[in-house]
Formats: sequence, structure tokens, C-alpha cells
Amino acid sequence: MNTYPNKVELVEVGPRDGFQSIKEFIPTELKKEIIDRLVDAGCTTVQVTSFVHPKAIPQMQDAREVAQYVLEKYPGLRAYALVPNLRGAQNAYEAGLREISYVISVSPGHNMANVRRTLDESFAELGTILSTYPDMKVVLDAATTFGCPFDGEATLQQVMDYVQRAYDLGIRDIDLCDTIGVAAPVQVERTVLALREKFPDVTFGVHIHDTRNMGMACSLVAMQCGLTRVSTTVGGLGGCPFAPGASGNTASEDFVYMAQKMGIDTGVDFEKLLDTAKYLREKVPGNYSGHQINIQKPQCTMG
Repeated sequence: MNTYPNKVELVEVGPRDGFQSIKEFIPTELKKEIIDRLVDAGCTTVQVTSFVHPKAIPQMQDAREVAQYVLEKYPGLRAYALVPNLRGAQNAYEAGLREISYVISVSPGHNMANVRRTLDESFAELGTILSTYPDMKVVLDAATTFGCPFDGEATLQQVMDYVQRAYDLGIRDIDLCDTIGVAAPVQVERTVLALREKFPDVTFGVHIHDTRNMGMACSLVAMQCGLTRVSTTVGGLGGCPFAPGASGNTASEDFVYMAQKMGIDTGVDFEKLLDTAKYLREKVPGNYSGHQINIQKPQCTMG
């Protein structure tokens, strides 16, 4: 008999992972408005931006302004940002954030394409960040956990060795990311169970892209295996700009709908979240994977 958690932490990463794939600059005020709507819908954990070089991802050139806006307006929100390097961590810290996600790919090929570093260089810099900012909470984003467009599918041993390196540095919070959406439920099950057995004091979450319509299935299996944190994006917007073939993320509104039907508490208002997804689609053209987004409320007819 399958068991599911009573409550799941929904991590809304749309303002970062969703927006970063949009080439045309999204006005800063619109970004703030979308975050306002997400918080109003009940989102309590939001990845609000990314501190990357503007030449790499011009969309994130207003990261400091967005972060400071959120910190000032929502002091109780778990707001954090993704960073690819020490400079990004420094900028996030100076903006006032005390939590970041630091990304290192399991795949050497994707790590080089994504952050222009070898795995050794990225892990060395992670160690520097941890020692430089001891009061900063660091969540490790394990990109390409389940497969890479350059190096192919990661072996379970590769993933285990990767997590061991992070563990040895003191990391106790890791998101397993299916960066290009190639994971299958049985692969997620095998990986999560093995990691939880070997690293029982590490908090794991999943971030599954929906490239092949497997996002919901893989997220569900992760929950069956005991994980209680799932990252999604409003509207299913996004995809890694440095991973050929990557498309949208698992849609937040789809996930909340499923959880609600299963009696799993996310703390998020489905109708408000769906309205936000529709509003975003009107304002920002992009690659959306959400299935609920075009559903209209039932209309009564005479017949």
C-alpha cells in the first residue's frame, strides 16, 4: 500500500527558473506583481531570482532590486535565490538574503556548459562559500541528477559519489533536479531510496522538468519515497537555457490540484494560483507546460 505525506512544501521557482528562459526583459514591476500574487495564493517558499552575470542571463539584471523588495515586503517568506559562484553568493548576501541555492551539475559536461567550471572547481568554490558566509543557508541544486544532454544518463553511483562530496563539505539540504526532463518514475524511486538510506540526515527535495510529461509522475513517486519538498513553476514556465532540448517545468497549479485531490496539504489556494498562471501567460509569452491553465470553470446550460 502506497503512503503519501500529509503535507508537502511547494517551492515556487517560477520567478527564477521560469523567467530566466524568457529572452525579452520582463519589467521589474511585473516580476514583483507576480511574486505578490504567488504570496497571496499561499506560496511560502519562493525562489525569487538568480544572481548571475547579466551577460549570461540578462533577464536577471534586476536581481538585487527584486530580492530587496521581497525581503522588505514579506519578512516571513522563505525567499532565496540561485547562485552559480562565489560572486553570486556575495551579491545575494549583500542584497540581504540569508539563503541561497548553489548549483552544481552531476554531469561534468553540463556543469561546464552551465557555469563554465569543472566539478572540482565548483565543489571547491562551494567550500569557500560555506566558510565565507557561515550564517548563509545553502541548498545544493544537483542539476542533471537523472540525465544530461551532453553526457547521457547519470549512474546511481555517480549521484551517490556527488552527494558524498557535498556531505563531506557540510551540505545537508539537496534538491535533485531533472534539468532536461528525462527522468522516469522507477529511476526516481531507485535514486531517492538509495540516497535516503545512505544519508538519513540530509533533507532531499525534487525539481522535475516536464519535457516528456513525466513531471507529475516523478514528483509523485518522490513523495511516495518520503520526500516532502517539490519545486515547480507557475504555469510550467521555463527550462534551462544551457541544456539543449529542455522545456517547461512541472506546473505549480497542476501539482497543487493533484495534491488537493489527494488530501495532501500544500497551503496554496488552487484558484488563486491558477488565476496567476493565466495572468502570467497573458503578460509574458513563453514555453508553458501547465495543463490546468486553459481549463475554464464549468458553465450551466439550459437543455
